[in-house]
Amino acid sequence: MTTQDIPTLFNWIGGFDALNRLTTRFYEHVQVDPLLASVFAHMDAGHPAHVAAFLGEVLGGPAAYSEQHGGHPHMIKQHLDRHLTQEQRRRWVGLLLDTADELSMPEDPEFRSALVGYLEWGSRLAVINSQSGATVDEHAPMPKWGWGEVKGPYTA
Repeated sequence: MTTQDIPTLFNWIGGFDALNRLTTRFYEHVQVDPLLASVFAHMDAGHPAHVAAFLGEVLGGPAAYSEQHGGHPHMIKQHLDRHLTQEQRRRWVGLLLDTADELSMPEDPEFRSALVGYLEWGSRLAVINSQSGATVDEHAPMPKWGWGEVKGPYTA
């Protein structure tokens, strides 16, 4: 297989349809989760689709989130001053992965490793950006995640 033949993570998971199914079902679970329900109590009906668009773009799909919502700076703004905890972050990641299993999303080790890698990395940034004093870099690029990303040492 050549590099040109390797699908993006977005294509491997099944594109927007699969991501929309995943986020819709995931947020149904979130609404009744004792640890996460209060965090998302005020989310609007469009939230799962916004998250699907964000994940789609990060995983190599079209730039729909950036075009419609303002890219990574907009996502960071959604987390400011929410004071997320590591316990909430771990539950969020675990529940999303459980939902992927429930919906029979791809479970090959390479895909799941890449997905877990992004979810760990991105959710830890969300916690950092949710603490007091966090700011938004209006020029922050949209993260791009592939089959074996390493982002190097964290620099605030």
